Amino acid sequence: MLQLVTVAHLVVWIALLALAGQFVLGLLAGAARDRNFVYKLLELIASPFVKLVRKLAPRAVLDRHVPLATFALLSVALVLLTMARVGLCLQGGVNLCA
Repeated sequence: MLQLVTVAHLVVWIALLALAGQFVLGLLAGAARDRNFVYKLLELIASPFVKLVRKLAPRAVLDRHVPLATFALLSVALVLLTMARVGLCLQGGVNLCA
């Protein structure tokens, strides 16, 4: 169970960092971000999560707000997964999590 939570934690971290990097790079690159290779790579990494949130979100949510909603949901998921991971480590002993 700990391994499953750890893998999910890592996947959420990667998606969260990709969204954050995409945001920062979008601010730095401005309108040229669509031609930036790194921006496109970060967009590719985060796109499955953004598409999932787009499907789950009501139509009232604008498309430009979906990445922000994705970031918020992934942040909550990261906190919950961290709490689960700490709980499993305390349950199984600290040497299990080393």
